[in-house]
Amino acid sequence: MRNVLSLFNGMGTLKQALSDLNITIDKYYSSEIKPFAIELQQHHFPDVIQVGDINNWKEWDIDWATIDFIGSGSPCQDLSGAGKQAGITGNKSRLFFTFVEILEHVKGLNPNVLFLQENVGSAPKLDVGIMSRALGVYPVRINSNLLTAQLRDRYYWTNIRTKKTMFDIEVDIPQPKDLKILFKSIITSGSVFNDRKKTLAILECESRTRTKHESILKRIQSDTTMENYIIDNDKYRPLNKIELCRLQGFPDNYCDILTRNKAASLLGDGWTLPVIKHILKFI
Repeated sequence: MRNVLSLFNGMGTLKQALSDLNITIDKYYSSEIKPFAIELQQHHFPDVIQVGDINNWKEWDIDWATIDFIGSGSPCQDLSGAGKQAGITGNKSRLFFTFVEILEHVKGLNPNVLFLQENVGSAPKLDVGIMSRALGVYPVRINSNLLTAQLRDRYYWTNIRTKKTMFDIEVDIPQPKDLKILFKSIITSGSVFNDRKKTLAILECESRTRTKHESILKRIQSDTTMENYIIDNDKYRPLNKIELCRLQGFPDNYCDILTRNKAASLLGDGWTLPVIKHILKFI
């Protein structure tokens, strides 16, 4: 593999997955605008080339013909069941079509380019169909709970491995083996609130979690589905930075240079590392 382009790169899960699998690449281009996401990426991989806002992609200094792989985690805010569900044409999620423009541009120069696109499992079927037809393949649906301690249902579109059915082309990535990792097994101290076997998916809003026991208790009493909490020394607390990293399959110290809330923002909005590694193994 020569060069990789990662759109909506976030904390660089794709780069970490490639590194863990010993897949060597020449250049890794990252499109990301969140400053502390870029800071974390450059901390772990100083050789990453930052190209900036995806809306300016036609101005990027890239030899497009050499791009062999494109990763995209286009915004899910307009597709998620937790949002207003404005759909794929919503203000944020419509950036998916910018990814498609870039992919088609590269395909014109390198027809063998591989891609991986991810989005939320609660996306409306109509929008999943629109995205699938735009990419020419129907996705595989994988829940991170097979490989981590959180419930995180996601669609993955890719041409790494596909199969032709009677009417369509579908992703042919098998489900990963269930490692049966429980929420209680990844916490650093205390006990699990409500004794859940798996925690709810961590979300970007975890970065706004209030940490005072009284505030958390009041919120739990009003809505137990809002966030994930742990009982520690007879007090409620939110997930700490190590626990958040573990829920996305990262090493405990991966986000050491960031505050807890900045780490929560990136991890909650990002990809699950072991799921991405599972998919990339089929290259």
